[in-house]
Formats: sequence, C-alpha cells, structure tokens
Amino acid sequence: MAFIQNPVLKGFNPDPSIIRVEDDYYIATSTFEWFPGIQIHHSRDLVNWKLITHPLSRQSQLDMVGNPDSGGAWAPCLSYDNGTFYLIYTDVKSHAGGFKDTHNYLTTATSIMGPWSEPIYLNSSGFDPSLFHDDDGRKWLVNMVWDHRKGKNSFGGILLQEYSAEEQRLVGPIQNIFKGTEIGLTEAPHLYKRDQYYYLMTAEGGTRLKHAVTMARSTSIWGPYEVDPNNPMLTSYQKPELALQKAGHASIVQTQEGEWYLAHLCGRPLEPSGNCNLGRETAIQKCEWTEDGWLKIVGDDAQVKVEAPDLPVHSFETEPIKDDFNDDVLNIHLNSLRAPVEENWASLSVRAGHLRLIGRESLNSIHKQSLIARRQQAFQVNVETVVEFSPENFQQMAGLVYYYNTKNYYYLHISHDEELGKSLGIMSNTKGLYDEPLDGRIAIEDWDRCYLKAILNYSDLQFYYSKDGKEWIAIGPVLDASTISDENAEININGFFLDQGFTGAYIGLCVQDLSGQRKHADFDFFIYEELGE
Repeated sequence: MAFIQNPVLKGFNPDPSIIRVEDDYYIATSTFEWFPGIQIHHSRDLVNWKLITHPLSRQSQLDMVGNPDSGGAWAPCLSYDNGTFYLIYTDVKSHAGGFKDTHNYLTTATSIMGPWSEPIYLNSSGFDPSLFHDDDGRKWLVNMVWDHRKGKNSFGGILLQEYSAEEQRLVGPIQNIFKGTEIGLTEAPHLYKRDQYYYLMTAEGGTRLKHAVTMARSTSIWGPYEVDPNNPMLTSYQKPELALQKAGHASIVQTQEGEWYLAHLCGRPLEPSGNCNLGRETAIQKCEWTEDGWLKIVGDDAQVKVEAPDLPVHSFETEPIKDDFNDDVLNIHLNSLRAPVEENWASLSVRAGHLRLIGRESLNSIHKQSLIARRQQAFQVNVETVVEFSPENFQQMAGLVYYYNTKNYYYLHISHDEELGKSLGIMSNTKGLYDEPLDGRIAIEDWDRCYLKAILNYSDLQFYYSKDGKEWIAIGPVLDASTISDENAEININGFFLDQGFTGAYIGLCVQDLSGQRKHADFDFFIYEELGE
C-alpha cells in the first residue's frame, strides 16, 4: 500500500486549491508579495508533486510594487470547465488595521502551462474568491465580505453572485448566503455539488492555531445552508499532539476511481517557540461521505501518513542542489519581490555562468529590491554561494539573506568600511528593530571572491564565510531562525492588528546601493541542500 507523506507541499505553500483534469492533479497556492504569482504543482498519484508553473508571470497580471508585506496574491481558486482553466485570485493592496483593499481578478488558459490571459476585474468586496461551475452551465463567484465598521463582524459572511463568461463580468444580484458558525472568522469559500446538495466549504477560526474547516449544505445555491452537525470537519485546535497544526483552508477532489481527498493548509511549529518558519504548508487527507451525506476525514484528524489512492506511481526527477546560473532564465524555485525579474537589475547574460544583481533599494523597501531568493522547505538546510563585489562605500552591500519581510531578516553581507576597506558584517531586523549582531566587521580587502554559507538547523541559523569554499569560518553568533515566521511578524495590540504575516522563510541573494550608483555584484552559483526533514 502506498502512502501520502504530509506535508506534500513543504515550506510556504498555503491556501491550496486542488483540481483533477482527467489523470492530472493540480494544486494552486498563494504567493503573496513574491513574484511570479501563484504556484501550481502537478501530480498524477497525489503522492509525488512537482512545481511546474506560475501563471501570473507578467506585471500586467499582478502589479505589486508598493504592496505591503504579506499583501499581493492571496488564496487562488483553480478550476477547469469545458477545455478552459480558470484562475481566480486577489491582489491585496492593504490589510493591516480596519480596512482591507482587496481586488479580485480572473485569468484563463487552455493549457495549465499557459499562456494565461490578461486579468478580468471582478470585485473588491472581500478576499478569497472562488469560481463554481454548475452542471447547467452557469458560473458563480463566492467570496468573503470584509466589514470595517466598529461593532460589526469583520468577516461578514460569504457573498454569491453570478459570473457571465460571455460578458466577462459579474451579473445579477449579490446575496450573503452564509454568515458562518460560532467558530468565527469565516473565509475561504468553495462551492461543490453532489447529488441534490450544494456544499459550501469554508475556513474558520483564523489562519493560526484555531484554524478549521467548516462544511454546510443546501438544496438551493442561494441557501439557506445547514451546518454539518459534527462541525468542524477538520481542525488541529487543542490537539497539541498532532504534528500538523493550523489545519484549515481546504478544497476537495475526486479521483478517477471515485475516492475523495482534501487538500488543506497546515503548519509545523518549532519548539519551544511554537513559531513556524517554514510558513503555512499544504497537506492532503483522505475523506469519505457518510450515509447522511456529510464529508468526513478518514481517521478524523490531520495525519502525517495517509493512505494513497489506487493510482500508478508517478515520480519526478530529484531537483539538483546546485544552480550554476548557466540557463537563460532563473530556476523556477527562485522568486523576486513584488515585480518581475528584468535585465536592468538581474541578468544571466551579461556575464555567462553568473547572476549579476545591480544594487537598488534597501531590504526595507516595498518598491525596488534587487533580491532573488527561494523558499526554505526543510528544517535543516545548507545554503552556499560565492560573490564578486567591489563596494566603494558603506551604502553598497551584497550577500546572503535569510528573509521573512521588510521588518524581519538576517543578512550576511559584504560592504565597505572607512578603516577596514572591503569587509563582512551581519545585520538583522526583528519586528522592525535594526541591529548588528556581529561585534565589528571582518576585513576581506584583498579577496576577489568571497564564499558565503548559511546552515539552518530548526531554530538555529549560523552564517559562515570562506576564501576558497573549502575551509569555512563561522561568523557571528547562532541566530534565532524562529523569528523568520508569521508568528513573530504579527503585531497585535488589544486585538487590533498593526501588522500581520502570512508567508514563510526565504533564503537567497541580494544587492543594495543606497547611494544610487547602481553598483553590481556577480554570483557564480547558488546551492540549496536539504540536510534533513
């Protein structure tokens, strides 16, 4: 018997939307401020998954310059009907405080690999939009509605409106079809139809430890919707023994053989902090329908090991750990912040076999950062690079960054010191508080190339440097990797969120030139090696 080993999508891969098209399974997940937007993984057996594409690859589809941390592309819904893939997503322009500016769009393609169309604007009433294709040919959009008014439930319910494919816009009345349960924070709606019922699946409890999956049903798409008497159908709340916490925000799929599976968000907390530096991940659970027509998790709880469907094994080649930058385009796992990679600041062609980054704004910028990084997808990781950089002043920096957002990062960097010349230092930012954990800087004035390394071991981060890439010297103290997490990014004062985080740890390469002289650095390779789970 084959088994699904959870999480199936490790590291920052939240809000899964799963579908099957003939023998192929796809999961779309949120990417927030990282570009290109929305990750799509592919599988044929629900066990083995491969990242294959990012449909929002043009700035005309997703313009996030100036978006806040953890803004951008939220909660995609991937669907398929009559030869066309549909992708619904939100571009969040603000989300902290009382208001949320959430613009919802639709893009389509006849192939999962694209090209994907220019976006069709839908509405801005709330986030987590989802498109349902009814068996009579009509299409319906559901999304949660955000209520900013004092004394009201901010998560104001689930709105339903028809979408006209012919007119490419929403049409007809808008109705609030479900106000949620006592769990509260009702969001992430998906509609399904089985037998005589419309089933409305939502997430409740908030996307932290109280997260849950709620199911309701009605014989009319307009409701009223009755809630599953055993609600919630899935949660990890008050079950600290479970390895997969935060279980919620789910979608379902039926296999070719009639089996049912549920993809859901989860998190794996570090001890003792409880922080999840790998972010919110995706797991899959097996389901079954009860005699009275409710969906139930086989085994009841979010499990790490799940019985796989009766499908042929379909494995993928192991990803290489070293990227020598010999290709014409960046590796699919490498992302930029808020805007696409362009030749005028990130080039693979100017110097063959190297990634050249031209210094722009600081790590605090929400506009023009020269940063290329990838998700951390295991608790134990080795990352290495080598850089050629000739800074002329202290405002020019290049190196290896462990990054959550503009207010939380650790940065091993080369810069220029008036006394030491070219030198190494470490800077950190925790909840927006700048620090330099290394006492003084280390001179490397006569070095043409400097090798940099980071070893992550659960909550520990240790930086290293080397002149030859063979003999490594530890630099600075062991740093707290658990701060690079949603939990640490959150600032909550008396229930009022001044800041929130929804992403996960990234590690990669960056260059800054705060003088505006656009000093460049050349990186010869990037190694990302998972050492353990």
